Amino acid sequence: MTPARPKVMYVAAMLPKRSETFVYRELLGLRAAGWDVSALSVRPPELDLGTATLDALASESEVLYRGLSKMLSSAAAEVARHPRSTLRTLGLAGRLALGGDDISGIRRAKLIWQALGVLGAAETARRHGVQHVHAHMAHVPASIAMLLALQLGVPFSFTGHAVDIFSQRTMLRTKLKRAAFCACISEWHHRFYQELLTESGQRTLEEHRLPVVRCGVDVSEFSPPASRPPGPIRIVTVGRLIEKKGFDLLLHALAEQPADMPEYHCTIMGGGEEAGALESLRDALKLGGKVEFTGPVPNHEVRERLQAADLFVLPCRIAKSGDRDGIPVVLMEAMASGVPVIAGDIPSIRELVAHDKSGLLVAPESGAELGAAITRLLRDDEARDRMARGGRARVVEEFDLGLNVGRIAASIARAHGVDLDATVSPR
Repeated sequence: MTPARPKVMYVAAMLPKRSETFVYRELLGLRAAGWDVSALSVRPPELDLGTATLDALASESEVLYRGLSKMLSSAAAEVARHPRSTLRTLGLAGRLALGGDDISGIRRAKLIWQALGVLGAAETARRHGVQHVHAHMAHVPASIAMLLALQLGVPFSFTGHAVDIFSQRTMLRTKLKRAAFCACISEWHHRFYQELLTESGQRTLEEHRLPVVRCGVDVSEFSPPASRPPGPIRIVTVGRLIEKKGFDLLLHALAEQPADMPEYHCTIMGGGEEAGALESLRDALKLGGKVEFTGPVPNHEVRERLQAADLFVLPCRIAKSGDRDGIPVVLMEAMASGVPVIAGDIPSIRELVAHDKSGLLVAPESGAELGAAITRLLRDDEARDRMARGGRARVVEEFDLGLNVGRIAASIARAHGVDLDATVSPR
Protein backbone atom coordinates (compact mmCIF):
# COMPACT_ATOMS: atom_id res chain seq x y z
CA MET A 1 0.00 0.00 0.00
CA THR A 2 1.30 3.47 -0.86
CA PRO A 3 2.11 5.34 2.39
CA ALA A 4 0.22 8.51 3.30
CA ARG A 5 1.81 11.69 4.47
CA PRO A 6 1.49 12.16 8.23
CA LYS A 7 -1.14 14.62 9.42
CA VAL A 8 0.53 17.62 11.05
CA MET A 9 -0.44 20.17 13.69
CA TYR A 10 1.32 23.55 13.72
CA VAL A 11 1.73 25.34 17.06
CA ALA A 12 2.43 29.06 17.45
CA ALA A 13 1.83 31.72 20.08
CA MET A 14 -0.88 33.25 17.88
CA LEU A 15 -1.85 31.59 14.64
CA PRO A 16 -2.26 33.60 12.52
CA LYS A 17 -0.41 36.68 13.73
CA ARG A 18 0.31 39.81 11.69
CA SER A 19 4.01 39.97 12.56
CA GLU A 20 4.65 36.23 12.02
CA THR A 21 3.78 35.87 8.36
CA PHE A 22 6.40 33.12 8.00
CA VAL A 23 4.35 30.76 10.20
CA TYR A 24 1.05 30.91 8.37
CA ARG A 25 2.73 31.06 4.97
CA GLU A 26 4.55 27.82 5.69
CA LEU A 27 1.37 26.17 7.00
CA LEU A 28 -0.64 27.28 3.97
CA GLY A 29 2.23 26.27 1.68
CA LEU A 30 2.14 22.73 3.07
CA ARG A 31 -1.61 22.61 2.54
CA ALA A 32 -1.18 23.78 -1.04
CA ALA A 33 1.33 20.95 -1.52
CA GLY A 34 -1.27 18.41 -0.42
CA TRP A 35 -0.56 18.08 3.30
CA ASP A 36 -3.24 17.90 5.99
CA VAL A 37 -2.21 20.58 8.52
CA SER A 38 -4.25 21.83 11.48
CA ALA A 39 -3.45 24.81 13.70
CA LEU A 40 -3.05 25.26 17.46
CA SER A 41 -2.83 28.85 18.68
CA VAL A 42 -1.57 29.23 22.26
CA ARG A 43 -3.59 32.43 22.63
CA PRO A 44 -6.49 33.65 20.49
CA PRO A 45 -5.28 34.49 16.98
CA GLU A 46 -5.29 37.94 15.47
CA LEU A 47 -8.36 38.71 13.39
CA ASP A 48 -9.03 40.84 10.31
CA LEU A 49 -5.61 40.36 8.75
CA GLY A 50 -6.87 41.37 5.34
CA THR A 51 -7.69 38.17 3.46
CA ALA A 52 -10.45 35.58 3.53
CA THR A 53 -7.82 32.83 3.78
CA LEU A 54 -6.38 34.26 7.00
CA ASP A 55 -9.84 34.91 8.40
CA ALA A 56 -10.66 31.24 7.79
CA LEU A 57 -7.42 30.10 9.39
CA ALA A 58 -8.10 32.26 12.47
CA SER A 59 -11.61 30.83 12.82
CA GLU A 60 -10.48 27.22 12.59
CA SER A 61 -7.41 27.47 14.86
CA GLU A 62 -7.77 25.54 18.10
CA VAL A 63 -6.96 27.85 21.04
CA LEU A 64 -4.97 26.34 23.91
CA TYR A 65 -5.84 28.94 26.56
CA ARG A 66 -9.63 29.09 26.14
CA GLY A 67 -10.76 29.73 29.71
CA LEU A 68 -10.09 27.89 32.95
CA SER A 69 -13.32 25.88 33.12
CA LYS A 70 -13.04 24.58 29.55
CA MET A 71 -9.37 23.74 30.00
CA LEU A 72 -9.98 21.85 33.23
CA SER A 73 -12.99 19.91 31.93
CA SER A 74 -11.11 18.88 28.77
CA ALA A 75 -8.06 17.94 30.84
CA ALA A 76 -10.23 15.83 33.17
CA ALA A 77 -11.68 13.99 30.18
CA GLU A 78 -8.18 13.30 28.86
CA VAL A 79 -7.10 11.93 32.24
CA ALA A 80 -10.07 9.55 32.27
CA ARG A 81 -9.57 8.32 28.71
CA HIS A 82 -5.76 8.21 28.55
CA PRO A 83 -4.43 7.89 32.10
CA ARG A 84 -1.05 6.39 31.19
CA SER A 85 -0.25 9.05 28.60
CA THR A 86 -1.38 11.74 31.01
CA LEU A 87 0.83 10.42 33.79
CA ARG A 88 3.80 10.37 31.42
CA THR A 89 3.13 13.93 30.19
CA LEU A 90 2.57 15.43 33.62
CA GLY A 91 5.60 13.55 34.91
CA LEU A 92 7.85 15.11 32.26
CA ALA A 93 6.37 18.56 32.88
CA GLY A 94 6.99 18.16 36.61
CA ARG A 95 10.59 17.02 36.17
CA LEU A 96 11.34 19.89 33.80
CA ALA A 97 9.62 22.40 36.07
CA LEU A 98 11.93 21.29 38.87
CA GLY A 99 15.17 20.81 36.98
CA GLY A 100 14.86 22.01 33.37
CA ASP A 101 17.68 24.02 31.80
CA ASP A 102 17.36 27.76 31.11
CA ILE A 103 14.05 28.14 32.89
CA SER A 104 13.25 30.80 35.47
CA GLY A 105 11.03 30.46 38.52
CA ILE A 106 7.88 31.89 36.97
CA ARG A 107 8.34 29.81 33.82
CA ARG A 108 8.68 26.66 35.93
CA ALA A 109 5.20 27.27 37.32
CA LYS A 110 3.85 28.12 33.87
CA LEU A 111 5.08 24.79 32.53
CA ILE A 112 2.51 22.96 34.66
CA TRP A 113 -0.19 25.30 33.37
CA GLN A 114 0.95 24.60 29.81
CA ALA A 115 0.76 20.87 30.48
CA LEU A 116 -2.87 21.24 31.58
CA GLY A 117 -3.56 23.16 28.37
CA VAL A 118 -1.95 20.36 26.39
CA LEU A 119 -4.26 17.80 27.98
CA GLY A 120 -7.20 19.91 26.87
CA ALA A 121 -5.88 20.21 23.31
CA ALA A 122 -5.08 16.50 22.95
CA GLU A 123 -8.69 15.54 22.20
CA THR A 124 -8.85 17.99 19.28
CA ALA A 125 -5.50 16.76 17.99
CA ARG A 126 -6.74 13.17 18.07
CA ARG A 127 -9.90 14.18 16.24
CA HIS A 128 -7.71 15.63 13.50
CA GLY A 129 -5.66 12.42 13.45
CA VAL A 130 -2.47 14.36 14.21
CA GLN A 131 0.68 12.28 13.69
CA HIS A 132 3.30 15.03 13.94
CA VAL A 133 3.48 18.31 15.88
CA HIS A 134 5.60 21.23 14.66
CA ALA A 135 6.11 24.51 16.54
CA HIS A 136 7.37 27.90 15.47
CA MET A 137 9.35 29.56 18.28
CA ALA A 138 11.59 27.57 20.57
CA HIS A 139 10.19 28.78 23.88
CA VAL A 140 6.47 28.42 24.79
CA PRO A 141 5.18 26.95 21.48
CA ALA A 142 7.97 24.34 21.41
CA SER A 143 7.31 23.45 25.08
CA ILE A 144 3.67 22.84 24.21
CA ALA A 145 4.55 20.90 21.08
CA MET A 146 6.93 18.68 23.05
CA LEU A 147 4.32 17.87 25.70
CA LEU A 148 1.47 17.45 23.19
CA ALA A 149 3.52 15.07 21.08
CA LEU A 150 4.34 13.03 24.18
CA GLN A 151 0.66 12.88 25.12
CA LEU A 152 -0.26 11.73 21.61
CA GLY A 153 2.72 9.39 21.24
CA VAL A 154 3.95 11.09 18.04
CA PRO A 155 7.15 12.94 16.99
CA PHE A 156 7.56 16.69 17.31
CA SER A 157 9.83 19.30 15.77
CA PHE A 158 10.31 23.05 16.01
CA THR A 159 11.78 26.09 14.32
CA GLY A 160 13.78 28.53 16.43
CA HIS A 161 14.09 32.19 15.50
CA ALA A 162 15.47 35.02 17.65
CA VAL A 163 14.18 36.14 21.06
CA ASP A 164 13.08 32.55 21.74
CA ILE A 165 16.66 31.27 21.58
CA PHE A 166 18.34 34.28 23.21
CA SER A 167 16.75 36.36 25.96
CA GLN A 168 13.69 34.10 26.40
CA ARG A 169 15.43 30.75 25.95
CA THR A 170 13.60 27.92 27.71
CA MET A 171 14.90 24.32 27.92
CA LEU A 172 16.42 24.64 24.47
CA ARG A 173 18.97 21.86 24.96
CA THR A 174 16.24 19.52 26.18
CA LYS A 175 14.09 20.28 23.16
CA LEU A 176 16.98 19.79 20.75
CA LYS A 177 17.67 16.34 22.18
CA ARG A 178 14.01 15.25 22.27
CA ALA A 179 12.85 16.63 18.91
CA ALA A 180 12.77 14.59 15.74
CA PHE A 181 14.43 17.63 14.17
CA CYS A 182 14.92 21.36 14.65
CA ALA A 183 14.52 23.44 11.49
CA CYS A 184 17.32 26.03 11.25
CA ILE A 185 16.44 29.30 9.54
CA SER A 186 20.13 29.90 8.80
CA GLU A 187 23.45 28.11 8.68
CA TRP A 188 24.39 30.29 11.66
CA HIS A 189 21.50 28.79 13.66
CA HIS A 190 22.73 25.30 12.73
CA ARG A 191 26.16 26.06 14.21
CA PHE A 192 24.62 27.79 17.22
CA TYR A 193 22.54 24.75 18.19
CA GLN A 194 25.48 22.37 17.86
CA GLU A 195 27.72 24.65 19.91
CA LEU A 196 25.02 25.00 22.57
CA LEU A 197 25.07 21.24 23.03
CA THR A 198 28.85 20.83 23.03
CA GLU A 199 29.27 23.69 25.55
CA SER A 200 27.19 21.68 28.02
CA GLY A 201 29.10 18.45 27.33
CA GLN A 202 26.32 16.88 25.24
CA ARG A 203 26.72 15.13 21.91
CA THR A 204 25.95 17.03 18.74
CA LEU A 205 22.97 16.06 16.62
CA GLU A 206 23.01 14.15 13.35
CA GLU A 207 22.93 16.52 10.39
CA HIS A 208 19.45 15.47 9.27
CA ARG A 209 18.08 16.59 12.63
CA LEU A 210 19.20 20.17 11.96
CA PRO A 211 17.98 20.87 8.42
CA VAL A 212 18.23 24.40 7.08
CA VAL A 213 14.71 25.57 6.27
CA ARG A 214 14.45 29.26 5.47
CA CYS A 215 11.45 31.40 6.35
CA GLY A 216 10.52 31.80 2.73
CA VAL A 217 8.49 34.35 0.81
CA ASP A 218 6.31 33.95 -2.26
CA VAL A 219 8.54 35.54 -4.87
CA SER A 220 5.61 36.02 -7.24
CA GLU A 221 3.56 37.85 -4.60
CA PHE A 222 6.44 40.26 -3.94
CA SER A 223 7.65 40.66 -7.52
CA PRO A 224 8.95 44.07 -8.65
CA PRO A 225 6.36 46.41 -10.22
CA ALA A 226 6.70 47.56 -13.82
CA SER A 227 7.47 51.05 -12.56
CA ARG A 228 7.53 53.03 -9.34
CA PRO A 229 5.75 56.34 -8.81
CA PRO A 230 7.68 59.59 -9.34
CA GLY A 231 8.51 61.98 -6.55
CA PRO A 232 10.97 62.03 -3.64
CA ILE A 233 13.05 58.91 -3.00
CA ARG A 234 10.93 56.68 -0.80
CA ILE A 235 12.78 55.04 2.10
CA VAL A 236 10.73 52.34 3.80
CA THR A 237 11.29 50.10 6.82
CA VAL A 238 9.11 47.69 8.77
CA GLY A 239 9.48 46.08 12.18
CA ARG A 240 8.61 46.17 15.84
CA LEU A 241 9.76 49.42 17.43
CA ILE A 242 12.24 47.77 19.79
CA GLU A 243 15.95 48.14 20.50
CA LYS A 244 17.28 45.37 18.26
CA LYS A 245 15.78 46.89 15.10
CA GLY A 246 17.98 50.00 15.36
CA PHE A 247 15.42 52.58 14.28
CA ASP A 248 17.06 55.21 16.50
CA LEU A 249 20.23 54.71 14.46
CA LEU A 250 18.22 55.27 11.28
CA LEU A 251 16.80 58.55 12.59
CA HIS A 252 20.25 59.85 13.54
CA ALA A 253 21.67 58.78 10.14
CA LEU A 254 18.88 60.63 8.32
CA ALA A 255 19.40 63.75 10.43
CA GLU A 256 23.09 63.81 9.48
CA GLN A 257 22.58 63.56 5.71
CA PRO A 258 24.34 66.34 3.72
CA ALA A 259 22.22 69.34 2.82
CA ASP A 260 22.56 68.70 -0.92
CA MET A 261 21.04 65.20 -0.80
CA PRO A 262 18.17 64.31 -3.15
CA GLU A 263 14.74 64.83 -1.61
CA TYR A 264 13.46 61.78 0.30
CA HIS A 265 10.64 60.62 2.57
CA CYS A 266 11.01 57.81 5.12
CA THR A 267 8.12 55.64 6.29
CA ILE A 268 8.55 53.48 9.43
CA MET A 269 5.83 50.82 9.77
CA GLY A 270 5.22 48.92 13.00
CA GLY A 271 4.39 49.37 16.67
CA GLY A 272 6.26 48.60 19.84
CA GLU A 273 7.53 49.72 23.21
CA GLU A 274 9.87 52.39 21.80
CA ALA A 275 7.22 54.13 19.66
CA GLY A 276 6.90 57.20 21.87
CA ALA A 277 10.64 57.60 22.35
CA LEU A 278 11.32 57.26 18.62
CA GLU A 279 8.68 59.82 17.67
CA SER A 280 10.15 62.21 20.24
CA LEU A 281 13.62 61.61 18.78
CA ARG A 282 12.32 62.29 15.27
CA ASP A 283 10.88 65.62 16.43
CA ALA A 284 14.05 66.55 18.34
CA LEU A 285 16.10 65.88 15.20
CA LYS A 286 13.70 68.08 13.18
CA LEU A 287 12.71 65.24 10.86
CA GLY A 288 8.97 65.73 11.22
CA GLY A 289 8.50 66.55 7.54
CA LYS A 290 10.65 63.69 6.32
CA VAL A 291 9.87 60.71 8.61
CA GLU A 292 6.43 59.19 9.11
CA PHE A 293 5.46 56.58 11.71
CA THR A 294 2.39 54.64 10.61
CA GLY A 295 1.98 52.20 13.49
CA PRO A 296 1.09 48.56 12.62
CA VAL A 297 -0.31 48.14 9.11
CA PRO A 298 -1.98 45.18 7.35
CA ASN A 299 0.34 42.89 5.43
CA HIS A 300 -1.22 43.80 2.09
CA GLU A 301 -0.36 47.45 2.78
CA VAL A 302 3.24 46.48 3.60
CA ARG A 303 3.42 44.80 0.20
CA GLU A 304 1.97 47.86 -1.55
CA ARG A 305 4.39 50.23 0.18
CA LEU A 306 7.36 48.01 -0.64
CA GLN A 307 6.39 47.99 -4.28
CA ALA A 308 6.40 51.80 -4.25
CA ALA A 309 9.71 52.06 -2.34
CA ASP A 310 13.14 53.03 -3.63
CA LEU A 311 15.20 51.95 -0.60
CA PHE A 312 14.67 49.69 2.42
CA VAL A 313 16.74 50.18 5.60
CA LEU A 314 16.83 47.87 8.64
CA PRO A 315 19.92 48.61 10.80
CA CYS A 316 19.64 45.57 13.08
CA ARG A 317 21.82 45.37 16.19
CA ILE A 318 22.32 43.04 19.16
CA ALA A 319 20.21 44.34 22.05
CA LYS A 320 21.59 44.72 25.57
CA SER A 321 19.57 41.64 26.57
CA GLY A 322 21.37 39.58 23.91
CA ASP A 323 18.32 39.47 21.66
CA ARG A 324 18.97 39.82 17.95
CA ASP A 325 17.25 39.12 14.66
CA GLY A 326 17.51 35.87 12.77
CA ILE A 327 16.92 36.70 9.11
CA PRO A 328 14.07 39.22 9.06
CA VAL A 329 11.38 38.14 6.61
CA VAL A 330 10.66 41.73 5.70
CA LEU A 331 14.20 42.01 4.32
CA MET A 332 13.40 39.09 2.00
CA GLU A 333 10.12 40.74 1.03
CA ALA A 334 11.86 44.00 0.16
CA MET A 335 14.51 42.22 -1.89
CA ALA A 336 11.89 40.11 -3.68
CA SER A 337 10.07 43.36 -4.49
CA GLY A 338 13.17 44.66 -6.25
CA VAL A 339 14.04 47.20 -3.55
CA PRO A 340 17.72 47.72 -2.65
CA VAL A 341 18.37 47.14 1.05
CA ILE A 342 20.70 48.33 3.80
CA ALA A 343 20.90 46.07 6.86
CA GLY A 344 22.87 45.61 10.05
CA ASP A 345 25.81 43.26 9.61
CA ILE A 346 24.95 40.39 11.96
CA PRO A 347 26.00 36.82 11.10
CA SER A 348 22.65 35.37 10.04
CA ILE A 349 21.78 38.33 7.81
CA ARG A 350 25.01 37.80 5.85
CA GLU A 351 23.40 34.65 4.46
CA LEU A 352 20.76 36.83 2.78
CA VAL A 353 22.57 40.07 2.01
CA ALA A 354 25.97 39.89 0.29
CA HIS A 355 27.63 43.28 0.75
CA ASP A 356 27.63 45.42 -2.40
CA LYS A 357 25.98 42.61 -4.40
CA SER A 358 22.50 42.04 -3.01
CA GLY A 359 22.50 45.07 -0.69
CA LEU A 360 24.72 46.92 1.74
CA LEU A 361 25.73 45.78 5.23
CA VAL A 362 26.73 48.22 7.94
CA ALA A 363 28.37 47.53 11.27
CA PRO A 364 25.80 47.39 14.09
CA GLU A 365 25.77 50.57 16.16
CA SER A 366 27.79 52.45 13.53
CA GLY A 367 25.77 55.55 12.73
CA ALA A 368 28.60 56.79 10.50
CA GLU A 369 28.53 53.66 8.30
CA LEU A 370 24.75 53.71 8.13
CA GLY A 371 24.70 57.37 7.17
CA ALA A 372 27.33 56.85 4.48
CA ALA A 373 25.43 53.86 3.04
CA ILE A 374 22.20 55.88 2.85
CA THR A 375 24.04 58.80 1.23
CA ARG A 376 25.56 56.50 -1.35
CA LEU A 377 22.30 54.90 -2.40
CA LEU A 378 20.32 58.14 -2.36
CA ARG A 379 22.83 59.59 -4.82
CA ASP A 380 23.59 56.55 -6.99
CA ASP A 381 20.67 55.34 -9.12
CA GLU A 382 22.84 52.71 -10.84
CA ALA A 383 23.95 51.17 -7.53
CA ARG A 384 20.35 51.00 -6.35
CA ASP A 385 19.30 49.24 -9.55
CA ARG A 386 22.22 46.79 -9.44
CA MET A 387 21.62 45.80 -5.82
CA ALA A 388 17.88 45.53 -6.41
CA ARG A 389 18.52 42.97 -9.15
CA GLY A 390 21.06 41.10 -7.00
CA GLY A 391 18.72 41.06 -4.02
CA ARG A 392 15.79 39.68 -6.01
CA ALA A 393 18.03 36.97 -7.50
CA ARG A 394 19.27 35.92 -4.04
CA VAL A 395 15.75 35.52 -2.67
CA VAL A 396 14.63 33.51 -5.70
CA GLU A 397 17.70 31.28 -5.38
CA GLU A 398 17.45 30.37 -1.69
CA PHE A 399 14.49 31.96 0.11
CA ASP A 400 11.57 31.09 -2.13
CA LEU A 401 8.57 29.83 -0.15
CA GLY A 402 7.94 26.80 -2.36
CA LEU A 403 11.55 25.66 -2.09
CA ASN A 404 11.50 25.86 1.70
CA VAL A 405 8.07 24.29 2.09
CA GLY A 406 9.61 21.36 0.24
CA ARG A 407 12.45 21.29 2.76
CA ILE A 408 10.18 21.22 5.83
CA ALA A 409 7.99 18.61 4.13
CA ALA A 410 11.01 16.41 3.48
CA SER A 411 12.11 16.65 7.11
CA ILE A 412 8.67 15.74 8.44
CA ALA A 413 8.45 12.83 6.03
CA ARG A 414 11.90 11.60 7.03
CA ALA A 415 10.93 11.70 10.71
CA HIS A 416 8.20 9.19 9.84
CA GLY A 417 10.25 7.06 7.48
CA VAL A 418 8.11 8.14 4.54
CA ASP A 419 9.38 8.53 0.98
CA LEU A 420 7.64 11.61 -0.38
CA ASP A 421 7.99 10.39 -3.96
CA ALA A 422 5.88 7.38 -3.07
CA THR A 423 3.26 9.04 -0.88
CA VAL A 424 -0.36 9.91 -1.39
CA SER A 425 -1.92 13.03 0.09
CA PRO A 426 -4.05 12.43 3.20
CA ARG A 427 -7.78 12.65 2.75
